[in-house]
Amino acid sequence: MRPPTASHPDVLTHNTGAREVSTAAQRQRRAGPSDSGGARVAAGRRPDQSPTDTTTDTTTGGSTVCPHGLVPAADRTVGEMVDGSRPAGRVLVVGWSSVLHGEATAGDVLSMAAVAAALHGAGWAVDTAWSAVMRPAGGLALDDADPSAYSHLVFACGPLHGEPVAELHRRFAGCRRLAVGVSVIDPADPAVTGFDVVIARDVDGGAGRRDLAATVAVPDVPVVGVFLTHGQQEYGGRRRHESVTDVLGAWLRGRPEATLDLDTRLDPRDWRLAADPAQLESVVRRLDAVVTTRLHGLVLALKNGVPAVVVDPVSGGAKVTAQARAWGWPVLDADELSTAALDGALTVALSTAGRDAAHAARQRAARSGTGEAPRGDTGGTGDPQTDALLAALSVDR
Repeated sequence: MRPPTASHPDVLTHNTGAREVSTAAQRQRRAGPSDSGGARVAAGRRPDQSPTDTTTDTTTGGSTVCPHGLVPAADRTVGEMVDGSRPAGRVLVVGWSSVLHGEATAGDVLSMAAVAAALHGAGWAVDTAWSAVMRPAGGLALDDADPSAYSHLVFACGPLHGEPVAELHRRFAGCRRLAVGVSVIDPADPAVTGFDVVIARDVDGGAGRRDLAATVAVPDVPVVGVFLTHGQQEYGGRRRHESVTDVLGAWLRGRPEATLDLDTRLDPRDWRLAADPAQLESVVRRLDAVVTTRLHGLVLALKNGVPAVVVDPVSGGAKVTAQARAWGWPVLDADELSTAALDGALTVALSTAGRDAAHAARQRAARSGTGEAPRGDTGGTGDPQTDALLAALSVDR
């Protein structure tokens, strides 16, 4: 592969001329399609796409215009038939979310979805392969994908380097292999040169283009904050903390909501923790619901009008149960905890009725602590605990 040249500063082409690494900036600078090999233009170009936006087409030896973005399902992509007919063959879409020990990020998964949608919209038969960890129910595991069943392999997103990518080249050697939306660190890396076409998101030292992940719309899901306690050794043999945490963990993994692992502990030295109560409560009040085994997880949720699924991790109930009763809020017992009970409690918490109940609890608490409740001769606060404190201190005046 030769280095970038003055005429094509962002183009990294193999010596054979059969493969090319191309970036958006390079394609925008070209004055026109290549004169060699007979250029062809694929149909379905977007209105804002330049007719000179080209990459090498290794099947014709010339150049073909690729859609500037692979996102809209109606757009066409590399390899589409010029006459608009259904392309022959089947494409397997892979990425770092497909390989064993690969790091799966939201960007990887979204980019693979963008590519699969674009190919499907262009008429291709498409499968997406996943690692054992990331494979959704009913999805295809990469280990189960039969290379002979595919004409093309498309790798989406992430850096092109390392043994996992090299293994894809070996295993799918009989397929035409393309990479899109990827980072090219070393153009001479066999992980890069093994592809027939590389449409780079960025080339080291060159211009970049917006990542494919930005093109995929996703639905909103409820956000649930989770406060768990693992200590409380003072409860001795009544502790059920480990078993409760296991049940909650397995249950939460199967739920569709987004979860945030939160902690009531404060530490200004650690950015992972809130430095003061205002920071923590600012997070809590933005949640749709809270799941908690901590007393103050319950308190901070209801104080801010956020419904809570409350589990007392102490057999027979202890301070969490007592606090829930003080708020008039339901609590689940550690010894009777089940997925069905948790599902039911969260369904209520995420409902309008659950939100209304949390707001009502918040209002009751606010009235009890703002002087609206009857005061004693000591000029109390309206809260029985602080009123009792003031009464006790009044004898020292």
